[in-house]
Amino acid sequence: MNKINALFQRKTRGILSVYFTAGFPQLNDTVQIIKELQEKGVDLIEVGMPFSDPMADGPVIQKSSASALRNGMSLKILFSQLESAQNEIHIPLIWMGYLNPVMQYGFENFCKDCQRTGISGMIIPDLPFRDYLMEYKPVADLYDLKMILLITPETSEERIRQIDTHTDGFIYMVSSAAITGAQNTFDETKQAYFRRINHMNLRNPRLIGFGISNKETLAAAFENAAGAIIGSQFISLLVETNSPEEAVKKLMEKMGMD
Repeated sequence: MNKINALFQRKTRGILSVYFTAGFPQLNDTVQIIKELQEKGVDLIEVGMPFSDPMADGPVIQKSSASALRNGMSLKILFSQLESAQNEIHIPLIWMGYLNPVMQYGFENFCKDCQRTGISGMIIPDLPFRDYLMEYKPVADLYDLKMILLITPETSEERIRQIDTHTDGFIYMVSSAAITGAQNTFDETKQAYFRRINHMNLRNPRLIGFGISNKETLAAAFENAAGAIIGSQFISLLVETNSPEEAVKKLMEKMGMD
């Protein structure tokens, strides 16, 4: 069974996913960061592939992406890093990045290497839904890779139900239509959005991302979905500490999960 499906079968609430940019702060930090997060009880990890024009990302992740590219990170290097450590990694890994590098790599070759190196799924924010259905999903299914799609407060109910019908794994529930970045609290508008989605009784579980930065926002995500995704806050801690071990420790303390 795909590790993502196994996770959501085993654990239905309080799932914690953490995003980081591969090749940041240093080119060879990727595996150490994954191991540190796994050791501290993180359920799911999104490994971000740096890209020169990360349109959905806020300034913190943009800077980490630019730094990782300067460090020389590439898909080939990332797959090599993951392959060397896949016997030590037991939690699901999700590749997250933009469509252009995947197209250059060749989508089927990309799927083969994801499967070979222990990646269970992918998030490609700029992949059009129609292209996903017609061209990408059939290939990903061949390699048992879950393609995770995003919804926002502006996504129509019709599209949300289409996504729910045609995906498997979980739905990435973006807390706002803005770019990524930390928030201190979720206002009533966002809370109403969470309630609206809950009332739709979707088939797939949801994880809430964008803005999870403290105990309050984490608790709100846990209350309104199966779990939460932390990104910018962890990247900021990597910058602050310049130590994967210390950054993970501080993250768990900040979120009240130490």
